[in-house]
Amino acid sequence: MKRTAVRRRVARVLSKRAAVVSATPNLRAEIVAIGQRMSASGLSPGKSGNLSLRVDGGMLITPTGIPYQEMKSADIVEVRLDGRVAPGQRVASSEWRIHLAIYKARPDVGAIVHTHSLNATALTCLHRGIPAFHYMVAEFGGDRVACAPYATYGSEELSRFALKALGPRHACLLANHGAIAVGETLRQAYDRAAAVEALAAQYARALAIGRPRILSGREMARVIEKFKTYGKQTEVKAK
Repeated sequence: MKRTAVRRRVARVLSKRAAVVSATPNLRAEIVAIGQRMSASGLSPGKSGNLSLRVDGGMLITPTGIPYQEMKSADIVEVRLDGRVAPGQRVASSEWRIHLAIYKARPDVGAIVHTHSLNATALTCLHRGIPAFHYMVAEFGGDRVACAPYATYGSEELSRFALKALGPRHACLLANHGAIAVGETLRQAYDRAAAVEALAAQYARALAIGRPRILSGREMARVIEKFKTYGKQTEVKAK
């Protein structure tokens, strides 16, 4: 009887693992597709940047040092919540610590996109965040997109700085480095990364012309509240 019970427990565990593995190929393919789109769009030229998806017990993340256009689903690395990587996989992105720290601290985050986009990165080289020069900054859940202090790439220190700069918001910048955007889905995180770059370009242009007028905290609070229902369709009841 005991052997039968053990076999049943093993079977249940293997069944759960099989369910996770069977879902993984589609997720890996999605990461590759968005990564190639990110690279082609110029958000992350060359081999720069990285992206990940939360999965049961950890995350799937792009590998280090492989051009996006050459990347295959099999290259995507699964990292457990304790940082372990199963043997036989590629080496995970050097910024895996940032991704893991965010997933642990933010249960609302399902995907992360890290870019080295031109204008956002230019601002980070000045250690500038993006203030409320435009109401669309509120799209990221606050009155600014903060810039984290500089730390060596791939370090534990950088992951701490990034997590603090991100806070409860949807994006942040990393000094002398690039930008991070998060979302419930990989598509949402990517779209937010593109939106950060667009705002960074507008802010940089405004700085070149003069001194941008910053919106008040009261106005930004009002816009943040409006964004909670922005784009959501309301049901029209028949009379």
